[in-house]
Amino acid sequence: MSGTWPPEVTDLLVRWSDGDQQALARLMPLVCDDLRRMARVQLRREAPGHTLQPTALVNELYLRLAERRRVSWASRAQFFGFAANTMRRILVDHARARRAAKRGGGATRLTLEDTVGAAGPGPLDLLALDEILDNLAALDERQERLVELRVFGGLTIAEAAHVLGVAEATVSRDWATARAYLHRELKRA
Repeated sequence: MSGTWPPEVTDLLVRWSDGDQQALARLMPLVCDDLRRMARVQLRREAPGHTLQPTALVNELYLRLAERRRVSWASRAQFFGFAANTMRRILVDHARARRAAKRGGGATRLTLEDTVGAAGPGPLDLLALDEILDNLAALDERQERLVELRVFGGLTIAEAAHVLGVAEATVSRDWATARAYLHRELKRA
């Protein structure tokens, strides 16, 4: 997320929460650069030749946001946390569709290094990562959310701490634990 925000961003989030659907249309141009940055971060982790581009990912995010009739945004950070989660879902849905189209052979691949910053055994199936994150959520929902924010949203430790409403030291500890879990589980995948 950028360090400078137009003051109307928070106002538009509140208005959208209050049911003003036009607020989303006015909000998007103000946050589009940050959303594209998040999309670029995520798509850099994808295999070469991925068919989604950052703009297409942001457009799909916009369509999903526009479908939401009941929203409640407490902060900009919460909005970007939701955006990270939605981008994850879009990419997983895209990978599933590609796999189905290729009858199992077209799963999106990531490297373990790209995903958790550690050396790994090679390419990783995005669908396997999604399953691992679902398993992590059953063990520790906050750690799963943190991985989502860091890996899919590109948020820093400080930004993730703000979204999660905990101290940066807590996020740092959770991140170390979650990375170790991911590293172990991704080696098995």
